[in-house]
Amino acid sequence: MRTVKEQEISALAPNASAVTNARKLSSLGGFVTRMRSGDDTFYMGECKGSGKKNYVVSADYIDEAQPVFRCTCPSRQFPCKHSLALLFEMAAQKEFSVGEIPQDILDKRQKKEAREAKKQAGSQAKPATEKSRKASKAAKTRKIKKQLEGLQLLRQLTAGLLNGGLAAMGSVSLKTYRDLAKQLGDYYLPGPLIYLNRLILEMEAYQKDKDTGHYHAAVEILKKLRALEKKAEAYLYEKLEKDSPEADDDQLYEELGGIWKLEELNDLGLKKENVRLLQLAFAVVYDEARKEFIDLAYWADLDDGELCHTCNYRPIKALKHVKQEDSCFGIVRVPVLTCYPGKENRRVRWNGASFEEAGKEAYKALMGTASRDLKTVVKEVKDQIKNVLSEGFSPVLVSFAQIGMVDLGNKKVFALVDQAGDRIRLKSLPNWRDTTSMVPVIPDRTFLEHGVVFGLMYYDAGDRSMCLYPLSIVKETGILRLLY
Repeated sequence: MRTVKEQEISALAPNASAVTNARKLSSLGGFVTRMRSGDDTFYMGECKGSGKKNYVVSADYIDEAQPVFRCTCPSRQFPCKHSLALLFEMAAQKEFSVGEIPQDILDKRQKKEAREAKKQAGSQAKPATEKSRKASKAAKTRKIKKQLEGLQLLRQLTAGLLNGGLAAMGSVSLKTYRDLAKQLGDYYLPGPLIYLNRLILEMEAYQKDKDTGHYHAAVEILKKLRALEKKAEAYLYEKLEKDSPEADDDQLYEELGGIWKLEELNDLGLKKENVRLLQLAFAVVYDEARKEFIDLAYWADLDDGELCHTCNYRPIKALKHVKQEDSCFGIVRVPVLTCYPGKENRRVRWNGASFEEAGKEAYKALMGTASRDLKTVVKEVKDQIKNVLSEGFSPVLVSFAQIGMVDLGNKKVFALVDQAGDRIRLKSLPNWRDTTSMVPVIPDRTFLEHGVVFGLMYYDAGDRSMCLYPLSIVKETGILRLLY
């Protein structure tokens, strides 16, 4: 009989309430019949519902990576709570009688295979014509030229702010900048538009409370805008000179607002196969400039130690239609992991994965990938965050001998000390959840000795030193997550 884990069910669910309702439905004996096929690819059951007739629910695993769920209920959620409840029946290893796969399911399988075959044959039989290729290339070239026009408008704005001085932003009218923000949308520049929206938000906040923190934040955003405008212009002109307007693996493509398809990234060779991922931290953040919630998760590849992240964007206008992600505490096995361009902390995505419990072996493997030299890590992060367009921090996995209070100047602070005696202050990132205050109250004090910390390393301008924002502590016995 097929093994299904609760983590897998949660990953498939459209929302948390669907999982709760499905678990309740299964625990209260909602299914009156259960059947599975002899080859273990098909599961079906009859479930009591609000209608006169029982709902017929099925899970078809003919494609292991993308199972098909069907239910006769009128719900618009997919999978519905009855489908999820069937999975809970399987997870509980309840008895399923062995039977034949219904003919209508076999017919649907055949139709699906025929559609896939036709689609594959069509893509092979009808390659792009020379005319269509030229038209596509011409459209992409026009888009680049339009982007260059938009960058010129952006340059005028940044030049005006630099010449007039951001100090005058307390009295400047924001209408001009909001109008320009609307225009940038017409120039295929959603990336610079986000930076501009952040600048406007800081200027607006400064006019309200006169807090100089908004002034310094505006300066940093303006520096990023200026750097992006210069680098993007050179990048786009080079594409025109080389007559290669197609998307490439340069990070500026995405910085300007380009949207990648999985197939495009895979075709560029930006993928890894048969990957085991373990989630180290999870947070839901709201980006006012984007008007989106972002489900952000950090992961580690258990085989090579690479750190990466996933982002699930949920626009305010479409919250009902985009599923919110959640914490994952098991190992995720991904057949094909698609990576975005970049060197460190790449964004990743995947279609189809399986889940398994994380045990001592996984935690030990994770600890084996951590760096043991704090000085080297600090130097590498400093080099990374020198890039003006960087986030200003970098995820790291560092071994430590001890975590505790140390004397730093004329004050005592919490710090991580490595085996060589080098140390770094533990301090929460501004505008992120405070995790450092949790360290003193960790009940199991063994987590503060001879382990591994995963966190975000950054330069704190106030302290004029590198700091580490702790997100989780790893021991062979498990992971203590401070952000989840």
